[in-house]
Amino acid sequence: MTSPTEELKDFIEAQAPVALVEVAEAKGSTPRESGASMLVSHERIHGTIGGGQLEFMAIHRARELLRDGALRAGLDIPLGPEIGQCCGGRVALAIRLVDDALKADLIAQARREDRARPHVYVFGGGHVGTALAAAFSLLPVHVQVVETRADALEGMPAAVDKKLTPVPEEVVREAPPASAFVVLTHDHALDFLIVGEALKRGDAAYVGMIGSKTKKATCRSWYLKTAGGTEAEFARLITPIGGEAVRDKRPAVIAALAAAEIMTALAARTLAPR
Repeated sequence: MTSPTEELKDFIEAQAPVALVEVAEAKGSTPRESGASMLVSHERIHGTIGGGQLEFMAIHRARELLRDGALRAGLDIPLGPEIGQCCGGRVALAIRLVDDALKADLIAQARREDRARPHVYVFGGGHVGTALAAAFSLLPVHVQVVETRADALEGMPAAVDKKLTPVPEEVVREAPPASAFVVLTHDHALDFLIVGEALKRGDAAYVGMIGSKTKKATCRSWYLKTAGGTEAEFARLITPIGGEAVRDKRPAVIAALAAAEIMTALAARTLAPR
């Protein structure tokens, strides 16, 4: 699995010289916030400051800086009809040549961001699990697919961590606080064991299980009578994952809806007062 930090480091080293484009100030309605950044080389880019004409102008100015051998440049851009972008705000950009010191700072910052990323555990590498892994591989999370079957882990995206274990519920116990757990194995009894472990953790940001109303009722009975759980704990279980507003059960659709639901839960946990 290649981390975002490694991708950034590889880009800087392979594409040198490289310029850093950073949103120094954002006023009003803008595509990205202050601090958003991207890297620009003569031929490629890494990251984004929001796309559109704003980004095209930034890339052009950064490549001028690279051609001229300058160290710094800036742009102050009103986002109005004159540039074909009607956000209505104003963005000030700082553009700098990436030297060794700045490279070290960027890599250190990327490592901090990597460590701060929330963890998502997908239990089950079937059709929906594979689709979820693909969806999460594009998102700013650490995602791990947990399976008891080696063949079910084949073909997972490179950005996804894979865990083969005969006791997947142990992964729940070892997960960091505020993790998300989504359960969709090939075995309902195993689903219940994993859900039981996750619900007993009061610090989980999300606990979801694929299934029907009947499966949820069966799980509830097992959790209360056999696992020693409480109604308050069980009420935290989300099933079906992704909600019921869209009645499309194709794996890619379920994965898209569930990923949005899980990212919302993670964001709410991050913003919640401590």
